Amino acid sequence: MAAGSAPGWALGVLGVVYLFLKLDFISCSQEIYGAMNGNVTFYVSKFHPSTEIIWKKEKNKVVEWDIQSGLEAFQSFKDRVYLDIGSGNLTITRLTKSDEGLYELESPGVRNKSEFHLKVIAPPPSPSTFCSLSDDGNITLTCEIMEAGYDIDGNLLQYSWECPPTVQCHRGLSPSEAYVLKKSDLSQNVQCVVSNPLFRTSASISLSTCVPEDNTRHRYVLFAILPAVICGLLFLKCFLGRHSQ
Repeated sequence: MAAGSAPGWALGVLGVVYLFLKLDFISCSQEIYGAMNGNVTFYVSKFHPSTEIIWKKEKNKVVEWDIQSGLEAFQSFKDRVYLDIGSGNLTITRLTKSDEGLYELESPGVRNKSEFHLKVIAPPPSPSTFCSLSDDGNITLTCEIMEAGYDIDGNLLQYSWECPPTVQCHRGLSPSEAYVLKKSDLSQNVQCVVSNPLFRTSASISLSTCVPEDNTRHRYVLFAILPAVICGLLFLKCFLGRHSQ
């Protein structure tokens, strides 16, 4: 009896899940990124023209429209919002950090919640690059944002390294570090790239500045010509000695 009811129980569960999805009872907050001082638009799906539209941020009204009274924006959003009453889409202009938060649409024109979590981000400043030479001759590269006052969100900021084919790069202990093997071409530049979901900036470092001059490729040129110079001097000494006798 119990075994025979198992298929029916499973079908019942699947039916409930399908019903929830079909009727849009399940809603998720969308993560939206907006550029500092820029504009952002919240696009509403499955919206039907209605007689009333209300947008809220953290339960406080941002803008309200109804067919009787028209449009009204509230608090700091005055003169900074545009509401498309046909689609329900909301556009906010001249974004600031205080605009971050959870936005929600309330209207008879939507059956499920339309929620958007806004994150306002600025372009990262150009990073500074540093290097150090280890005892085994390999190079450690470090990339950092040094500008004071920049709001660094560790979850959004990403570091990467771009190395020429003749340079052997390996990721370091942290994403802002990289290792370059000593047998690499030290005449090349390596680039550090810092990015977030909207912006990308970079800085390069010349590997030749990371090692003492006698550790660069020039030393091999010197070693190559040094025997020839010594032989030339010995030959000249012998030649002059013969003519002096």
